[in-house]
Parts: sequence; structure tokens; C-alpha cells
Amino acid sequence: MSANADPPSNDAEVSAEIDAIIAGLGDWRGTTLSRLRASIKKADKSMTEEVKWKKPSRPSGVPVWSHNGIVCVGEALKSAVRLTFPKGASLNDPKKLFNARLDSKTVRAIDVHGGDKVDNAALRELIAEAIALNTEKTRK
Repeated sequence: MSANADPPSNDAEVSAEIDAIIAGLGDWRGTTLSRLRASIKKADKSMTEEVKWKKPSRPSGVPVWSHNGIVCVGEALKSAVRLTFPKGASLNDPKKLFNARLDSKTVRAIDVHGGDKVDNAALRELIAEAIALNTEKTRK
């Protein structure tokens, strides 16, 4: 059974948790995270949504999208919404979406500020490449 074959009730619960995280932001960051989430899910129909890293400073946790491993993580910062790709340094980014964590040897991130537009086609390409990298890793 694949890691993406979670019981439907679990999927619904996780989806509701992410809905609550987005609603709890109550400003442009929630709208932005919601749009990014829709793009991520549209990019790969078998993407698994998770909520990880619940702690006192972030009791609701952090939305995570996975396919054979983590593809990206969504976080609302004070002045941006950040999509972090744990293996971003290994991905091609011809449209230069990555604009944060550029000094990391492994991680890359996209910070979206209020009013920013994201190239959804380029984002889907990054997601497809991240999934391919995860799938390649699981075959070894």
C-alpha cells in the first residue's frame, strides 16, 4: 500500500486542520496560502496533505505536502507566506521562483509577499521535479 493511501476520514481531518490554519491567519496570508495550496494539489492529484511540527509556539502545526517524501512545506511568516522545498537546491528553477534560503546546501524557499503573483506553471514544474526526485530516491 502506498503512503498516499490514507483512510478518507484521515484525509478529511487533515484537510480540515489545514483549512483551520488558513482561516486562523485572517488576512492576505491566509488567502495566499489557500491559493498556493490549490496550486500544489492541482499539480499532483495524489499529493498527500499533512500537518506536522505542532509545538507551543505553533500549536496548530505546519501544512506539509508529500509524495514519496516531503515535497514542500507552507508557513505563514509575519510579512510573507513561505513554501519551503527541503530538496530545493537539487531542483532546476529556470523561472527563478526560489527567492529565500538561497544559501542553504539543500533547502530552497519561495517567499510570497502581499500582492505578489506566483507563476503557477513554474510552481507545478518545481513540484513535478520534486516528486520525481523523491520517487527516484525511493527506487534506490
